[in-house]
Amino acid sequence: MKICLAQINPTVGAFKQNVSKICRFINVAKKRGADLVVFPEMCIVGYPPRDLLEISGFVDSNLKALEEVKNNVIGISVIVGFVDRNLAERGKPLYNAAAHICNKNIISKHYKSLLPTYDVFDEDRYFEPTHDISMAMISGKRFGISICEDTWGVDVIWPRTIYHKNPVQSMIKQGAEIIINISASPFTIGKQSVRLKMLTDHAERHKVPLIYVNQVGGNDDLVFDGNSLVINKKGVIVCEASAFEEDLLTVEFRDSDVSVVEDKLTSVRRRSQIVVSENEIDSVYKALIMGTRDYVKKCGFKKVVIGLSGGIDSAVTAVIAVKALGKDKVLGVTMPSSFSSKGSITDSKKLAKKLGIGCKIIPIKSIYNAYMKTMSGIFSRLPFDVTEENLQARIRGKILMAISNKYGYMVLTTGNKSELAIGYCTLYGDMCGGLAVISDIPKTMVYDLARYINRRKEIIPKSTIEKPPSAELRPNQKDQDSLPPYDILDGILKAYVEESKDVNDIVALGYNESLVRDIIKKVDKNEYKRKQAAPGLKVTTKAFGTGRRMPLAQLYTR
Repeated sequence: MKICLAQINPTVGAFKQNVSKICRFINVAKKRGADLVVFPEMCIVGYPPRDLLEISGFVDSNLKALEEVKNNVIGISVIVGFVDRNLAERGKPLYNAAAHICNKNIISKHYKSLLPTYDVFDEDRYFEPTHDISMAMISGKRFGISICEDTWGVDVIWPRTIYHKNPVQSMIKQGAEIIINISASPFTIGKQSVRLKMLTDHAERHKVPLIYVNQVGGNDDLVFDGNSLVINKKGVIVCEASAFEEDLLTVEFRDSDVSVVEDKLTSVRRRSQIVVSENEIDSVYKALIMGTRDYVKKCGFKKVVIGLSGGIDSAVTAVIAVKALGKDKVLGVTMPSSFSSKGSITDSKKLAKKLGIGCKIIPIKSIYNAYMKTMSGIFSRLPFDVTEENLQARIRGKILMAISNKYGYMVLTTGNKSELAIGYCTLYGDMCGGLAVISDIPKTMVYDLARYINRRKEIIPKSTIEKPPSAELRPNQKDQDSLPPYDILDGILKAYVEESKDVNDIVALGYNESLVRDIIKKVDKNEYKRKQAAPGLKVTTKAFGTGRRMPLAQLYTR
């Protein structure tokens, strides 16, 4: 029995395009002689649909799309993810579902049992969990159909088991000969190894092969890495799909186990190309490129504009944009003020030349002076402070937004996670934009990315990487004038934001208590800024986005 794993990149609500893609992959699978092709979780809808699920017409459209897929299934079996209605009188109105289709008929439906409600997930808001786990009979074999979180209810990955049942175990008790898991599992740093451990444990513990099919692509702030794979009943990975791109794998189920099909049509990645990247930065880099490409295109934009400051953040953002969209789709704008160093302008020009992108220079000195003259009455006899600094950032933001309005470019903001955490950024200034590409990347990792980008040849000017970081909003300004060294700052932020440690726990790691309290105070104080920030691409375990829900008006002290 030949089985294909269809790792596709759906778009939320793009039913026509999603159906077309699904049918195209079905046809390729048929040409390979496959008996079964498996698609990701909710691939007809695109994940995550969020509150679109509360619109009746949206759910109806998804069911009509399922019918279209069903009518195109001839001579092959298909497992496809969709959203079904709960026809019972009680419970949530919907199910997160998988349909087994064969010869234009829906043979069986299978519903998700474990509904994640943590971090970026909120499935209990929409779906009813199933209590009825049944097998899918395909080519005379008993298949256990699980949906994403259904495989995560085990104690090998959680410090505290959060679920009261184990769907995979229930499938094994019903005689499942092979487990299929269809997923929409987002990428975060380190998650691939955890996921791999969990999946191989299932196969080895229950002595059944496991097929894992994951969504790929970017939808909003989430990036899905793909990395679909097949594990034999000994817990050994037989083959795996590409990371961060669409792919189609073919395997054979024979003698109660799986093996790779070797033919010229088969696109497989052997176990020698390991699922867990040896280079974490490589995975982050690919995630940001794919996330940027999909966000810009799925939002209907074709080109982007970036403010180039000559600094490392804007340089890394520009490189990612070019890799994602192409050099002809990226415009850089340098906006020097009287405080800008000569090196900042030359570094911006060098970077633009290396990348082959357009670079416009729009000085802001005269605009800034006009602002200062206009405000001279109300600002009279008051000293220069952050107000005047922020005016420069806001002028630059307005220029970028004007270009966006005139030419239809999306503005990419260039702030990093360290700055966003402590409010070292300007509302309606450098925070203006449609996508915050590196807003979940700590400053120390920004440097890692820059060095990775330059690993073969210099793309980002060496001087950009080596010079002390500065906002250049006052004479001789350096970040370290008001911030601790970034390696210290990022260590404290990781412990507080990503690991939810309190003051005592962080101090116990070796950090100065007064510094820890000061940084935590800044993080809490600037929550209001982050609520107004552009959406960013999530790559860490806890980003400043949908997965972090902190109140603005609160007086809890650490």
